Amino acid sequence: MKIKEIIREIERRAPVALQEGFDNCGVQVGDVDAEAIGALICLDVSEAVVDEALAHGCNLIISHHPLAFKPFKSLTGRNDTERCMMKACRHELVIYAAHTNLDNALGGLNFVLARRIGLQSVRILSPKEGALLKLAVFVPNAHAEAVRKAIFEAGAGQIGMYDSCSFAVGGEGSFRAGEDCRPFCGEVGLLHKEPEMRIETIMPAYLKPSVVRALLNAHPYEEPAFDLYPLANSWAGAGSGIIGELPKEEDAREFLLRIKGLFGSESLKHSAILKPMLKRIAVCGGSGSFLIPEAASAGADILITGEAKYNDYYDASDRGLLLAVAGHYETEWGAATEALSEIISKKFPTFAQHISNVNFNPIKYL
Repeated sequence: MKIKEIIREIERRAPVALQEGFDNCGVQVGDVDAEAIGALICLDVSEAVVDEALAHGCNLIISHHPLAFKPFKSLTGRNDTERCMMKACRHELVIYAAHTNLDNALGGLNFVLARRIGLQSVRILSPKEGALLKLAVFVPNAHAEAVRKAIFEAGAGQIGMYDSCSFAVGGEGSFRAGEDCRPFCGEVGLLHKEPEMRIETIMPAYLKPSVVRALLNAHPYEEPAFDLYPLANSWAGAGSGIIGELPKEEDAREFLLRIKGLFGSESLKHSAILKPMLKRIAVCGGSGSFLIPEAASAGADILITGEAKYNDYYDASDRGLLLAVAGHYETEWGAATEALSEIISKKFPTFAQHISNVNFNPIKYL
């Protein structure tokens, strides 16, 4: 098995197209055509993590945070990032990062957090906007199912937890083939009318190349007619944060203490407790305070995240929301490695993978 096969599975579940504009997900260094020997999964890549991968005999490191987050113009070993890059090259390691694409994916990091907290009826808190296309294609009746099957296999037709979603209506198409044409039906120079189906479906915009390619390969016409429309709909299949409900209400202070213990936080900061009991919970690992407006609008009693600024606590209180800040590292390290490990295990159950034991929190507390 090649390393690129493992990466392909990660990106099937957490496409790189879901990453935020500031991010640098994907392959950081290395040859993905190399045979996969073993993988080490971590939150951050450090020299100690590279040494750990070598000790385990792994030639693939899968991290949540990108190693090469900022661009650099030289590789001299002047800092930890450059030394990791150089050591990876010397030992023929591949380093791969799944960061905000994993955060934004259905079933990704935030879904793991929600599961750990025990939330039910979970959904994405802030779905992606402007990320969907509608496809309408006209197909002769006898080939409608073959084309529909091809575009579904390419990823079109997914709405929430449903797949193979489409609508079809019958009609009559007409065309006249020119002299240099080789029409599938009809004759050159003569007007032809053909019973056709109009098939409509939906897809994420990033799948456009693969879906169109599948359509063209499956369609019998020399020049298939199809339309793509940008949609204003929110995409419930990807986005930031999670909102769900506890099986039953919990005392606010007791819940905060439970979250502190669950994430192993040395210190948990929070805004004023406005409600004695909590039921609806919003959560976003890492830096998620930007979701305060969305959490309040969704009726959340509390937003749990890893980082917040001073004025965020005022903002949350003004909106009737309890803000709990458990630490960036604390809200991500276990959930990220668990999410990545699950993706690999489900597809490659016998592949050797290890969770890093040298992850450390760069923030220290007195």
